[in-house]
Amino acid sequence: MDTQALAQRFTEVLADLGLECIGVEFTPSQGQSTLRVYLDAEGREVNLDDCEAASRELSAMLDVEDPIPGHYVLEVSSPGIDRPLFTAAQFAKVSGTEVKVLLKAPLEGRRRLRGKVISVDGERISLEAEGKTFEFDHDAVESARVVPDWAALGYVPQPKPGKKPGKKASK
Repeated sequence: MDTQALAQRFTEVLADLGLECIGVEFTPSQGQSTLRVYLDAEGREVNLDDCEAASRELSAMLDVEDPIPGHYVLEVSSPGIDRPLFTAAQFAKVSGTEVKVLLKAPLEGRRRLRGKVISVDGERISLEAEGKTFEFDHDAVESARVVPDWAALGYVPQPKPGKKPGKKASK
């Protein structure tokens, strides 16, 4: 299934709602597959009303055009703070930010990388991880997500109940 073409078609359908489809994930399954659609809105956060309106529009389009064989569940979501990255342009928008990347094939013996996006030149992405620079084309990416900066979001970790900070639990 061409999820990029589907994302583009969804963006056309959602334009009147002021929404953009930033990406689509399709998870096939024997029982019931899942079609997950991630939305974005220029200059504001996506809210529940946006997701409901988009779900109605996309459901109607999918019923008419029927681009996906079999049974599936449609899920419509905001990208969240651990935003998935579907295109090289989306990597460019988060330049300087920490990301987790799963590659389709190993690069220098690694499929999983976690580091900061240094630059994006066309489809070529440069990532600094563990003191090294990794360069790869976007088509080598299986999946990628932004790593939330909890401190910048004001999150202060709390100790788990029954444990004192800095002490290891005894067995």
